[in-house]
Amino acid sequence: MSLSDTFFETSNALQAKVRRSNAETLRTVGKLIADSIAADGVLHTFGSGHSQILAAEIERRAGGLVPVSSIIDPADGWPEQIPGYGARLFQRYAFQYAVQPADVVIVISNSGRNASPIEVAMEAKAAGLHVVVLTSLEMSKATTSRHPSGKKLYELGDYVLDNGGEPGDAALDAPGFAYKVGPTSTMSGALLLNLLSMEIIEQLIAKGVTPPTYVSQNADGGAEHNETLALKYRHRIRRPI
Repeated sequence: MSLSDTFFETSNALQAKVRRSNAETLRTVGKLIADSIAADGVLHTFGSGHSQILAAEIERRAGGLVPVSSIIDPADGWPEQIPGYGARLFQRYAFQYAVQPADVVIVISNSGRNASPIEVAMEAKAAGLHVVVLTSLEMSKATTSRHPSGKKLYELGDYVLDNGGEPGDAALDAPGFAYKVGPTSTMSGALLLNLLSMEIIEQLIAKGVTPPTYVSQNADGGAEHNETLALKYRHRIRRPI
């Protein structure tokens, strides 16, 4: 079997496992965030380095929720091991976008050991937000913290979503090659975030609240629909640069 075939089968099996193992947490967190959005709250997301991809995954997407805003690291994760950097990122963002205690933040880190995501979680908790962590529990538990507190990210979450990944992220042995290949964290992380979005939308509908979702800009009336919602949240969500 080729490496691509093996990766496809391994990934599919992991996706199914991740959905099953996180189902209860997804329902609980979905209700929490739906209640927040129904009260005009915002869902904030943060990921350092490669995890910035996931922080933006459910932001400004057709069919996705409007009140979602990612906390951007302009240095693309290079200083993520430096204590103090993540705290300043959150503080600056919270001031710019009027972060409120009724909001929820999702902090994403595969290893859960670096200072920036740990400090964003700490600052968010200090500000009164509920903190949801998306991480690899197996990897995080197998490593040491790089933060002076000694804490790892999963220890700071009110709720934890586990991407099911292996330590080191790469899942496959490549015959004739010394190192593993085939990272899975982005695929399973994107699945979890989109499943969570569906839970939130379903919960909002059940509450009798119209979900504030984007419509494709290419659909008739889509731009006008989106602009109306964008105006409502204009001081609370990060807009494209």
